[in-house]
Amino acid sequence: MSGRTVPSQETMRAALALACRAPSVHNSQPWRWKLAEHSAHLHLDRSRLLPTIDPTGREMVISCGAALNHARIAFAAEGWLARVHRLPNPAQPEHLASIEFSELAEVDPHVEALAAAAAERRSDRRPFLTDQVPQEVLAPLREVAGLESCTLTFALADRDRREVELAIEHAGSVQRRQPEYQQELAAWSGRHASAEGVPARSIPAEHLRGMPERDFSLVAEGELPVPILDDGAVLAVLSTRGDTFDDWLAAGEALSAVLLSATEQRLATCTLSQIGEVAASRNEVRAEVLGGSGNPQLVIRIGWPVTHEFPGPLTPRRRLSEVVEPLFPGD
Repeated sequence: MSGRTVPSQETMRAALALACRAPSVHNSQPWRWKLAEHSAHLHLDRSRLLPTIDPTGREMVISCGAALNHARIAFAAEGWLARVHRLPNPAQPEHLASIEFSELAEVDPHVEALAAAAAERRSDRRPFLTDQVPQEVLAPLREVAGLESCTLTFALADRDRREVELAIEHAGSVQRRQPEYQQELAAWSGRHASAEGVPARSIPAEHLRGMPERDFSLVAEGELPVPILDDGAVLAVLSTRGDTFDDWLAAGEALSAVLLSATEQRLATCTLSQIGEVAASRNEVRAEVLGGSGNPQLVIRIGWPVTHEFPGPLTPRRRLSEVVEPLFPGD
């Protein structure tokens, strides 16, 4: 150990740059970091809200939870234990976390591998290979979700998989009938030169029959309606015990942990959030897949990637200066 008491501002910014590689609802990046001399603070940026898709802000908080988990890993890879105080001020619910630091005696090689995974992870919306993912590869994903107080349930039986598929299909059909949903999706998708939203190059131009993803056909030129994939992907439902800010934040941290663990094992992933956006679909998954317990937050497609151009294009992020600022203006 060097005797340092806090990471330098340069180290903080380097770690937060990696934290901002976290996934977010439609790449909206709804986080704002505020730095003090001895701490870092995560805030929810409500100006990034998607009011039709995410009226309660649930997916915004999940997105920020993913960034928080990325930050924990990034700081650990820099030699610092991030001691997190979640929702530190009940009077300020948008202040999601405060982070204080203590120097680590040494950096865990596994943490370094996860940090490398955070730098290269991205959503892969293309078909996956038909090869099945073995149980021994899936088991660590369930374990890391559990460490974040969440449950990852694999829909391995044909009946469970079909129930998840039907729930997503139903959510999509409900949402597509809403003009305001179509407008919001168009505003955040199919972009060609933007540091936010889902870029056009990340939306596959061809789809196979089987598993529904979000229907970008209304906004992305050349898209087929109801893009669905029939491949070897496993569908995993991420659920929480409750359905509060705390649970949403935990769901984001678990999502990050699962995605990074999968990336470390060279698996491809794609997050599907539709089931949490339509109450009937959410209730169906809870009743038919989770046995009536827990609160399903989202679904993750997990599978072996196609070999061509894996892992796919990197989704852009906003400049660090747009999402990081001093806690006290003038510092």
